[in-house]
Amino acid sequence: MADIRRRYKKPNLRLWLAGGWIALALAAALLAPWIAPHDPLTQDLLYGRLPPFWIEGAEPGFWLGTDSLGRDLLSRLIHGARIAFMVAFAAAIAACLVGSTLGLVAGYFGGWADRIISRIVDIWMSFPPVLFAILLIAVLGTGLHSVIIAIAVIDWTRFCRVIRAEAMVQARMDYVESAHIAGFGRVKTMIDEVLPNVLPSIIALLSLEMGIAIIVEAILSFVNLSVATDDPTWGGIIAEGRLSIHQAWWVLVFPLVALFLTVLSFSQLGEGLKQRFDPVLR
Repeated sequence: MADIRRRYKKPNLRLWLAGGWIALALAAALLAPWIAPHDPLTQDLLYGRLPPFWIEGAEPGFWLGTDSLGRDLLSRLIHGARIAFMVAFAAAIAACLVGSTLGLVAGYFGGWADRIISRIVDIWMSFPPVLFAILLIAVLGTGLHSVIIAIAVIDWTRFCRVIRAEAMVQARMDYVESAHIAGFGRVKTMIDEVLPNVLPSIIALLSLEMGIAIIVEAILSFVNLSVATDDPTWGGIIAEGRLSIHQAWWVLVFPLVALFLTVLSFSQLGEGLKQRFDPVLR
């Protein structure tokens, strides 16, 4: 028991690093109009494909270089983070609310509720997710709201299946039976007793889903199915950089690094938070 307490109180470096990167990226996204060194849409062909500041031929003020149209890459990455985080938070929260609620009901009540919800999940998951997203975008039309709706509609099943399994385990615990003996109704027991014990799993899934939402948005913007305007997106910048990889590698590499670090940080943050708030350790 003492070893568990020491491990629990020990600073979680993974949690701090992941949280630090997400906080930095989120702050940059929120403050983009004020901290971006240039307008991300301003083109100047005279400054096309300038290298980053540490490479010979760089120009002052263009820290990460420019793309083929002379647009500042750092400014485009910062403004692209705004769209990435908007999609991540909105789509993940919507999917979490729907999926966790249905999963909690199916796992705790069982019976016909479990059978109906489980069949719906099985049917929903039979569709390839990326193709399903593209189909929804084709029906709803391109745009930020369409991307958020498509991701939420597809990924609620991820929450539903995991939380259903967790709720089924918790429903068989002695504390649930004790709550029934004490006169608690089934709904009150589910909310007051079962939900707090599955909350760490919900937190971990929510953080993981934010990273997945960013990846899906990048895929959709890569094929020009995300925002309908000229607003910069990480997927769109990657698509541009792919065309000039031999002349300006930085246009492809830097958005890939930003995407990788953000998705990895969300994943590690979820695992760290689950350990931190695990009721067994607490």
